[in-house]
Amino acid sequence: MKKIALYPGTFDPITNGHFDIIERALRLFDEVIVAVALSSDKKPMFTLDERIEMVKEAVKNLQNVKVVGFDNLTVELAKTHNATVLIRGLRAVSDFEYELQLGYLNNSLDSSIETVYLMPKLQHAFISSSIVRNLLKFNAKTEHLLPREVQNIIGNMNSCTLQ
Repeated sequence: MKKIALYPGTFDPITNGHFDIIERALRLFDEVIVAVALSSDKKPMFTLDERIEMVKEAVKNLQNVKVVGFDNLTVELAKTHNATVLIRGLRAVSDFEYELQLGYLNNSLDSSIETVYLMPKLQHAFISSSIVRNLLKFNAKTEHLLPREVQNIIGNMNSCTLQ
């Protein structure tokens, strides 16, 4: 049976840290579904469609990766796609408490779905979407934090808004 993992998140925007987690998950699972959450309560900088497009561009050269948008419970989405594992990234101890609670919550909703925590490479451990968004507000350098394709999309968006 095919092992399918779901990697849910806001991806506002997808960073090199996220991309690293996707690559690591592909070594463990037959298919990885990157699920981009609407997350209107977080007031994302980019629209759902923009974030989906960024993720699709970032992973276009990876095999066995699918990108979907969603606005329902993660465990419901996992069932829809026959995913039995949720992937979550851990950068630091500060992530652990929240991720542990989320993992327990998801398990209480559906005990057949496991949560697997992956750490990005050390060089990506400090990267977060919120840091990138703050840098983008000030037109600061972000090339070293984002996949090239995502940097290009954001650069094109910025040049359109400046005209």
